[in-house]
Amino acid sequence: MNIKILSSGSYIPTKVIDNNSFELFDFRDEHGTPLKDTNARISYKLQQITGIEERRYVEDTLVSSDIATIAAENAIKKAGIDPETLDYIILAHNFGDVKHGTIQSDSVPSLASRVKHNLKINNPSCVAFDILFGCPGWLQGVIQAYAFMKAGMAKRCLVIGAETLSRVVDLHDRDSMIYADGAGATILELTNEEGGILSVESASFTYDEANFIHFGKSYNPDLDKDTKYIKMFGRKIYEFALSNVPLAMKSCVDKSGVDITKIKKVMIHQANEKMDEAIVKRFYELYNMEMPKHIMPMNIQKLGNSSVATLPTLYDMLVNKQLESHCLEKGDVILFASVGAGMNINAFTYQV
Repeated sequence: MNIKILSSGSYIPTKVIDNNSFELFDFRDEHGTPLKDTNARISYKLQQITGIEERRYVEDTLVSSDIATIAAENAIKKAGIDPETLDYIILAHNFGDVKHGTIQSDSVPSLASRVKHNLKINNPSCVAFDILFGCPGWLQGVIQAYAFMKAGMAKRCLVIGAETLSRVVDLHDRDSMIYADGAGATILELTNEEGGILSVESASFTYDEANFIHFGKSYNPDLDKDTKYIKMFGRKIYEFALSNVPLAMKSCVDKSGVDITKIKKVMIHQANEKMDEAIVKRFYELYNMEMPKHIMPMNIQKLGNSSVATLPTLYDMLVNKQLESHCLEKGDVILFASVGAGMNINAFTYQV
C-alpha cells in the first residue's frame, strides 16, 4: 500500500495589503531608533530581496481555526469523502487563535479539536491534535500522518496548516512586512496506486539555533514591554538555511531512490524568494548540476509568507493549474522542503 494526497484545499484571505500600505508606519531598529531610509525605500528593498509585492490578511471576524476549517471543507469536498472516515486531523500552527484587536493567544481546546467540531464530525476515533513545529509544521504533519499510516494506525488523515501572522507582528519592525495569513489542507490516504510519499527527512537544530526565531519586545520602547511579538535574526537564518536545507533535501532524494533528473518540481516553503532560490541552487550544486528552469513554483509575490500555510496553498494552486509555467502530470516526482523556527528542517519526496 502507498500513501498519496487524495485532495487539497485552501483559504486565501481577501484582504490585499500591498507594499504601499506601509507608507506611514513608524519603523525602527532593535534599539528603538527610527530607520533612516524612507518607508518607500524600505518597501523597495524588501521586494527586491523577498519578492513580496503584496500579502493577504484575514478579515477581522476570522481566526486561524476558522480559516483552517474552510480549507479543510474545500479539501473534503474535492475528495468526495465522508469526514467521519478521517482517522486523524493534524493541524499545524504556531500562535493559536488570536482575535483581531487582542494580544492574547487562545489554543485551548486545540485548534484541531475546534476544526473537528466545526466539521461536525461525531466519530470519537477521529483523533484531532495540533503540531507546533515552526514554518515546517504542515510538512511535519504530513510526516506524522505518513508514520501513522505506515504503522497501520490510520487509513485516511487530514493535515492542515493555518496561521494569522498579521496578529502577532510588531508594526515597528520592518520584518513585519514579510508575514501574511492563510490556510491550506490536504487529505492523505492509503491506496493501491503507484507512487505517493517515497521518502521523508526531518531534523531539529536547537543547540545554538533555537532562538533564531523567537518572541521579543516591540522595537518601540514606548510600548508595553510585557507584550511580545514574533522576531527573527534574518542573517543567521539565511546562513543556517543555506548550509543545512540543501543537505536535508539531498538526503531525502537519495533515500527515495529517485534520480535527481526526474524531480519535476521543488516545492519549498515560501520564506524569501532570494533565499529559496539560493537553497535550491545549492541543492542542485550538490549533484554538480545547474538549477533547472521552472523547477521552483512560487506564490510569495502575491501571498507573502504565511508560515505553515505556504506549502499546502502552493500545492493546491499547482494542482489547480493556477501557477503560470507550472503543471503536474501523473507519475511526476515532487520534492517538498521547509525550514523554520526551532530551528527545524524537513522534506519529503512525492510521486503524483
